[in-house]
Amino acid sequence: MAKTSPGEFMRQVQAEMRKVVWPTRQETVTTAIFVALMMVLLAVFFLGVDSLFGAIVRWLLSLA
Repeated sequence: MAKTSPGEFMRQVQAEMRKVVWPTRQETVTTAIFVALMMVLLAVFFLGVDSLFGAIVRWLLSLA
């Protein structure tokens, strides 16, 4: 594999950075809200599953 000089590397980095399409402010806000909502929904779901399994284990241990 051929070595690339630091100058050529920086030119390649700049060329790649020009290809990047950055999200708009609205897209960023929408995505952040969606992620926060999904995080809350999944936290509630796993809380429910954990509570259910905890209750089952407590019930099984009370039988012993």
